[in-house]
Amino acid sequence: MNTTLQVPQQSQNPSLDASIKGTINGMIDGLITSLPDPKKLTSEERRGIIARYTAVLEGNFIYWMTATFIAVKSEEARPILIDNLYEEVRDAHPAMLRRFVRAAHAFPTDLDALAVEEDMTRVRVFLGKLSGVQSVVTMAFFEGFIQRFMGYLGELAVAQGSIDLEYTDVHGVCDIEHTDGLFRALSLENAVNPLEPGKDPLEGVNLLRTVLERIVFNRAETVSA
Repeated sequence: MNTTLQVPQQSQNPSLDASIKGTINGMIDGLITSLPDPKKLTSEERRGIIARYTAVLEGNFIYWMTATFIAVKSEEARPILIDNLYEEVRDAHPAMLRRFVRAAHAFPTDLDALAVEEDMTRVRVFLGKLSGVQSVVTMAFFEGFIQRFMGYLGELAVAQGSIDLEYTDVHGVCDIEHTDGLFRALSLENAVNPLEPGKDPLEGVNLLRTVLERIVFNRAETVSA
């Protein structure tokens, strides 16, 4: 029996990993800082943010994470992604989100779905290219933003009369670990399947940031990070 210890490979370019992480954290800081004061929003504006968020998350997150799992080549990175997917499915996070939205009286309309459709399609097509590093970076950005956004989303829901905050409470905690795991997956993937020269590691992040701006502001202009 071969008892050789298999040590996970580390990124051949840790400075690049650190640079990407720093850039992503800066982008998230910029988005969070730009969020409008819930107290200054109308009920319809608060409802719209929750509804557009739901239109994006409910039918896409598991698909996007699955696409990222398919894209990666690192055997050590895959369990990190599987653990994330396992938790989403086991704990029925889409059903948790549905309860949250109903309690906030913010169920998406056809107009809410159409508002984010074009930007979501760009992200779907991008992840369909199955670029391991780019996909992991994109999902690390998404998880990092969601974790920071949960407190704000909860404030919007409370202002709408909701008392069901299980969704925001759970994701405000679990997504910290998920984000850290995805940055570990980035280092592992970068070691065995580095991005081709000339490709932008933040291509998917920029597309997804546009989606997030559309959710919050119902517009696609870039907010300074």
